[in-house]
Amino acid sequence: MAKINIKIEGIPYEVEEGMTILEAAKSCGYEIPSLCTFNHGECNLGSCRVCLVEATGARGLVASCVYPVSEGMEVRISSPTAVEARRESVELLLSNHNKNCQQCEKNEYCELLNVAKLTGARDDAFAGMHSKTYVDRLAPGLVRDTSKCILCGRCVARCQNAHGLGILGFENRGFNTVVSPAENRSFADSPCIQCGQCVNVCPTGALMEHSEIDLVDEAMRSGNHVIVQVAPAVRAALGEEFGYPVGTPVTGKMIAALRRLGFEKVYDVNFGADLTIMEEGHELISRMQNGGVLPMITSCSPGWINYAEYNYGDLLPHLSSCKSPHEMQGAIIKSWWAEQKGIDPKDIFVVSVMPCVAKKFERQREQLQVNGLPDVDAVITTRELAKMIKRSGIMFTRLPEEDWDPDIMGDYSGAGVIFGVTGGVMEAALRTVYFKLTGKEKDTITFEEVRGHEAGIREASLDINGTTVNVAIASGMKSAKVLLEEIKAGKSKYHFIEIMGCPGGCINGGGQPYVRPCFLPNEDDDIIDTYKEKRAKALYSEDERQTVRQSHNNPQIIELYDKFLGAPNTHKAHKLLHTTYAAREGFN
Repeated sequence: MAKINIKIEGIPYEVEEGMTILEAAKSCGYEIPSLCTFNHGECNLGSCRVCLVEATGARGLVASCVYPVSEGMEVRISSPTAVEARRESVELLLSNHNKNCQQCEKNEYCELLNVAKLTGARDDAFAGMHSKTYVDRLAPGLVRDTSKCILCGRCVARCQNAHGLGILGFENRGFNTVVSPAENRSFADSPCIQCGQCVNVCPTGALMEHSEIDLVDEAMRSGNHVIVQVAPAVRAALGEEFGYPVGTPVTGKMIAALRRLGFEKVYDVNFGADLTIMEEGHELISRMQNGGVLPMITSCSPGWINYAEYNYGDLLPHLSSCKSPHEMQGAIIKSWWAEQKGIDPKDIFVVSVMPCVAKKFERQREQLQVNGLPDVDAVITTRELAKMIKRSGIMFTRLPEEDWDPDIMGDYSGAGVIFGVTGGVMEAALRTVYFKLTGKEKDTITFEEVRGHEAGIREASLDINGTTVNVAIASGMKSAKVLLEEIKAGKSKYHFIEIMGCPGGCINGGGQPYVRPCFLPNEDDDIIDTYKEKRAKALYSEDERQTVRQSHNNPQIIELYDKFLGAPNTHKAHKLLHTTYAAREGFN
């Protein structure tokens, strides 16, 4: 990239051509107050006008987030005119904002409040009418409150950039403008996949997950056996809520915190991941050897399942019939575990801690019940778990390192751990498929060909005992659509495809801690670009530390089949561990 010369506050600098003023200023050591600290191209409208500066060659003040630098440009950030303009921009946003900060779910993580402090914005500097408020609480995963929306457009762009969808958009005009699904409908009445990526980028509390903490509290008071199970990606991100650098695994302290919150048993969903691989791996082999529908596509991600049911009803036979890991494990808790403990399944309340908002929708699916009982009774996100820990006065950093409850479901393999990163399900499955097809373990346990934390499409062709297995991995529905259209056109060369709803996989789920430089415990300049990689490394490192790294070698999985299920894909296994799908009418 060519270099150009500019001046900021009278000091000469050399910056890359094509940068915005905001980007150039940051590269030179200036942090212009803005609402673009978490960008990734999601907010490119310049509509909030918070980052105004003076620049030569421009007519008046310019929004530094969208205005490009040019040769010889002189930028003034600290001039009285620029400082006052930024303050007034924030004051105008506050004038139409619901300022119940103490009750807001985004308290501590509100970027509007942060920039109000930076600019010295005055309360009620502009008094007047407020826009009409719409609050949508009907969807299982998401809540929308327009009284807190600042019309920045981040959520609109994220939905489009990650999934190629236009679920959110600007409705009405002028003072009546709102960000909403079409015709200001509820999320529940739109083809929203409930992934929560919009929540991750919203700078205020306008978009939030539908909290289920109250359900957990009620269960604790009910006298039921309240069991908790935790997804692998949670341990790679929870520490960020308590001052740990991004990508610090906090497994032991997390377990200790869950025990102190009162859960009767604390289990790892990695056991359910190992179980998923046993069922999914055998399903793939059966399809390949018996003329089944190919390519087979993974079914772990509920956001992806929602997308398929809304948009590709004709391709549903390609989906694996396996339930997701936490749903499988919930079914085993209410059957095998209950039987071993002599407990009526009706008296068991299963809580899943997930990095995912769509899991809240998933747990309510009618297909995910056994004998009229849901496999999972409540889902809380990583962020919700952090809230529960903080409100309980638990000093997380001072907790001891504890281990999962060892009975029945305490063992897990390294293969189960890597489910939380894009490509992880594929790699875990291939470790077991390789063994089943060859009768021996792979010399090098890893499948580097399918690794990578970035969204997009990756592919590989593997020779397994003379059988060529073509695989592909996609995360984010924008990438998945490319593979799905190939299948529809009859041009797909793949046997097995992994699809994750969130770009980068579960490590970047809609329920994970917010990645904002102004709120993160470490301030690496590249954190916005590397947070997914850092979280992924935490999971891969745990995989490497495990003695058992293949799902089929998990001794408690072996015992489960020997004493209860019989074998993968048997009638009993299908009743407990498999599911069905249905096209959503009205959205195809």
